[in-house]
Amino acid sequence: MKQLAERNSWISESSTMKVAAEAGRLKASGVDVVDFSAGEPDFPTPKNIKDAAIDSLNKNFTKYTAVGGTMELKQAICDFHGNFYKTSYKPNECIVTVGGKHAIFNLTQTLLNPGDECIIPVPYWVTYKDVVNYAQAKCVFIETNEAEGFALTAKQVEAALTPKTKMIILNSPSNPSGAAYDRREMEKVVALAKERNFWVMTDECYDRFLYGSEPYSMASFPDAKDTVVVAGTLSKTYAMTGWRIGFVLAPAYVVSGINKLQSHATSNPTSIAQKAALEALRGPQDSVAGMLAEYTKRREYVLARLRAIPGVKVQDPKGAFYAYPNVSAAYKGGITDSMSFAEKLLAEEYVAVVPGEAFGTNDHIRISYATSMEELARGLDRIEKFIRARV
Repeated sequence: MKQLAERNSWISESSTMKVAAEAGRLKASGVDVVDFSAGEPDFPTPKNIKDAAIDSLNKNFTKYTAVGGTMELKQAICDFHGNFYKTSYKPNECIVTVGGKHAIFNLTQTLLNPGDECIIPVPYWVTYKDVVNYAQAKCVFIETNEAEGFALTAKQVEAALTPKTKMIILNSPSNPSGAAYDRREMEKVVALAKERNFWVMTDECYDRFLYGSEPYSMASFPDAKDTVVVAGTLSKTYAMTGWRIGFVLAPAYVVSGINKLQSHATSNPTSIAQKAALEALRGPQDSVAGMLAEYTKRREYVLARLRAIPGVKVQDPKGAFYAYPNVSAAYKGGITDSMSFAEKLLAEEYVAVVPGEAFGTNDHIRISYATSMEELARGLDRIEKFIRARV
């Protein structure tokens, strides 16, 4: 049998996708699975956005567009980010990508060289580690403090810097922990980056879903444009996960480099989805507030239920739609880590969660509360039964 290219071994299969696949297999065989693994809103895409896509089809807007997206959509992205965050990007500093993950891949492959170091706070979203490895760069992990809500400080970042540091990837609010980084600390991090000449990638995937604090973008800090690059997406904000529209905001020469890469990888994002994205950004924004209000209710319910289970510890998520409980007290009877916990929970109680090892910790599981209250109740009943039998 012929061998795969060596670079294929530099990346691993996404643990979140692996869990979702196993849960899907059980569902297909008739098992009543409660799935807390999905990292996507359970809400439908708002009607005005769907109508815009239908209108584009009726008008035969189904051909190739420019590799980096239509000028109209790039301008809308710059306008929206500028109005919301007080930034000043122009269309030549914006490129539309096939989802937020594509934006992150494009940035790492365009900016990192073999041997460069990229700082990643722990816990981290699964893809960061693998795309850095794929660029043949080195991941430098910063362990954050669970007792302090997985907060990140500029002192921690400074301690991790070396002459090889080329980038730090920051995701606030965070997947999986829901941590939201303090603005003053991030201002210090950006100042460090300017002084020590490394990039700050801000992944703004969950930027509009915060509990009790106001959204901000690191790209809005003074003189940040030459240091901060933005990876954005419409997937979570507008319940558009399957539409696959993301974007990068960065200096024009960085966007030009990404455009070159994208021209040989995906070419343009789907034309119809671009028209839908245009409506999402320029149309009514009330759906976002509606989703956040519902997530707020679910968050309170999930936290209360988890804290009523013996041995479980959980920090308040400050944003996104995940709880990240520490379940290590239940590591008994053949359960030795988060992966075996998740496997046994799925096999015995038919609840799908993502093991913390996918995110760089081993005492936790990720529970998505982007599902109905009824499903949350059913699943948490089963999780409580599973843990009580072991604690």
